[in-house]
Amino acid sequence: MPLSPGSIAWFALFAALGTAGTWAARAYAQHRRLLDEPGERRSHRVATPRGGGIAIALAFLIAIAAMIVRQPREIVLLVCAGFGFLMVAGIGWIDDHRPLSPWSRLVVHAVAAGWLAAGFYLSGSGAGVALVVFALCLVLVNVWNFMDGIDGLAATQAVLAAAAFAWLAGSALAVHLGLALIAATLGFLPFNFPRAKIFLGDVGSGALGFALALMAGLSLDAMPVEAWPLALLPLSAFVLDAGFTLLTRILRGERWWTPHVEHAYQRWSRRAGSHVPVTTGYAVWTLLACAGAIWLGGEGQRGISMLVSAWLMLGCGFWYWLRRSAGHTANGEFGA
Repeated sequence: MPLSPGSIAWFALFAALGTAGTWAARAYAQHRRLLDEPGERRSHRVATPRGGGIAIALAFLIAIAAMIVRQPREIVLLVCAGFGFLMVAGIGWIDDHRPLSPWSRLVVHAVAAGWLAAGFYLSGSGAGVALVVFALCLVLVNVWNFMDGIDGLAATQAVLAAAAFAWLAGSALAVHLGLALIAATLGFLPFNFPRAKIFLGDVGSGALGFALALMAGLSLDAMPVEAWPLALLPLSAFVLDAGFTLLTRILRGERWWTPHVEHAYQRWSRRAGSHVPVTTGYAVWTLLACAGAIWLGGEGQRGISMLVSAWLMLGCGFWYWLRRSAGHTANGEFGA
């Protein structure tokens, strides 16, 4: 997908916004003492500022506003998406300053997901797309929060997934929103990887999850129903790890909504003694998944559901192996 000089300038603008915004957010967090302290349920060893994802959230809101001006025919979808995105980022920003109950956050997330789904439906996408988008939004906002526990992981996964969805959708709207999200996140990433100087915070993880739900919806809108399972491939690493870990905790009767270190990535990072190989390993998996989604979507292959199911089964095997090989971590836990 070749980029025009205008697209390159657009990318550079949002990369600069992401970088400058993260720098400013770090200074603000240090001034306000918005710090995540080390502890048995944390994966870092020094007090680290949080809330750096506000830079990504603001940049993406600017991108939505700009696309309203550039593509006014998409105003219904973009306005609804903007309202929902603002709700998710806003409740996350509040939570970064004053922790809220998970249930109050979930209610806001559900309303925001409803706004996004309504935007797709009112724009003519149909009830099927709207329902899937609602579920995806509610899931991804929380999955990105659950999985934002080590340096660079949530940001790199968002960059790869956004690129795949922009390619699959192929529309000017999807490409420009995707470029803005990728650029702003890459602007944030040097502050977060390989050693975090600031964390995304709830404002950032929620914003990334919502933005990816929007991007996934745009790709679903561009594909026949039989190709919809392709949307699972770019998300497979996070959805499998979060989903199976959550299910395991529920079956054990644990307080599944509380912080923990049972995710496969958390166990792997503890065994490795570093976040770098874990973030890199997850990125390799997702890169292969994204390449597969793009290839299958472009070639119009038959048996997409079967191939996607096979990939997910392989992912289940890797999840189980990572959890077993890293050993049980009930004591001396650390994590998000």
